[in-house]
Amino acid sequence: MQAISFGAELRKCRVASGRSLDDLARAINYSKAHLSKVERGQKNPSPDFARACDRALGADGRLNALLPARNPAGLPASEAPTEWSMPWVLRMSVDRGNDFVAYDEKALADPSSTPAVMSWRLASPSAFDVECREALAHFSSLFAECRNLGQSFGPAVVTQILVAAMNALRGLARGAPCEADRAAALRLAARYAEYTGWMTQEAGDERASLWWTDRAVALADAGGDTEFAAYTLVRRADVALYRMDGRATVEYARTAEERSRSTRIRGLAAQRRAQGHALLGEDAACFRALDRAAELMTRAARDHESDPPAAGTEPVVGSMHLAGLADFVAGWCLHDLGRTTEAVGRLEGSLDAVPTRARRARARYAARLALALAEAGELKPACAVVEAVTSSVSVVDSATIRADLQRLARRLNRWPRDPDARLAAGRIAEALHTTGG
Repeated sequence: MQAISFGAELRKCRVASGRSLDDLARAINYSKAHLSKVERGQKNPSPDFARACDRALGADGRLNALLPARNPAGLPASEAPTEWSMPWVLRMSVDRGNDFVAYDEKALADPSSTPAVMSWRLASPSAFDVECREALAHFSSLFAECRNLGQSFGPAVVTQILVAAMNALRGLARGAPCEADRAAALRLAARYAEYTGWMTQEAGDERASLWWTDRAVALADAGGDTEFAAYTLVRRADVALYRMDGRATVEYARTAEERSRSTRIRGLAAQRRAQGHALLGEDAACFRALDRAAELMTRAARDHESDPPAAGTEPVVGSMHLAGLADFVAGWCLHDLGRTTEAVGRLEGSLDAVPTRARRARARYAARLALALAEAGELKPACAVVEAVTSSVSVVDSATIRADLQRLARRLNRWPRDPDARLAAGRIAEALHTTGG
């Protein structure tokens, strides 16, 4: 059976709806020439174009479903890392000790001449008898600081700290004097692994992100935390979301919600589920999921206030910097559903609630706001927001933000004669070039 082409199905839906090329082009804010080329198979449709046509023609996601699978995460592929003139290698092991090796040019040609600059082994188990819990409290504080660093610096900086600390926690677990301390060390190591997965996703490397997510599940399971596996399904939904794979986003989120007993994790899963339904153009399902997410997150916040965690306990899952998380998710969904004016209303009032020190979160929020403003036809405000995004993206080096900026640049290029649009597009191009995007 011959596969149905996107262009043929688009023309079929358009004719069935009684719309001319001119009518549909005006409705979706694309040129008639662009629309005609897509119908004739001379131009490939973008996900934004497909969703716009689905909405205008009432196609219930049929057009979006005909798009070919995109590259992992819809993000630029990570490039080979650059090193200093003398590469460093840190080999970490719990059982065999650790080596730090520095290679010079001669050593690269003759590895046998390259001894370890430094070797060390973990302390014996008896060394942890007294200080294990105190050490865990310090590592918990370090994790919070790493999350703060992740708001101000790129993944290349933060992941090095995360991985080293995670290996130290594995060693601490091996030498812990009792099972409770061992389990606590492994659960905290799982949090480091999960955040490393998020940082590698921000670096644009989906494969590494999923690998670290798997390590987080293994560590959490070894530490007796069966709930954490459900949260990592929420993280997998994140990856699918940035791949523009609405169906996988919904399925991962649904499974997470079904498996978790944690009110907060189920609330986060419901938010991802809503975003997946929005990608698929499923309005009613999206709004049901948003309502459920609001109910669960409100309940989780109420439980947290009535029974706050003791100092030094395991960190809360999910974002701790996006103050208006519910508004951000709702605005994101409204944007993907094509309800851009409503999206602007949800996003515009909440950006100021994000702390200025949280550069990554603010840039992410602002990129979505600028995109919604541009698609709502509010060109001047959209261009004004662009500067706030581009001034941060080169510092935090976020592939997810770059993906939104690339979409925004395509929008702005529709107004080649507008001076604000030209200036904003130039800033985006410079920012993407600076960050390798």
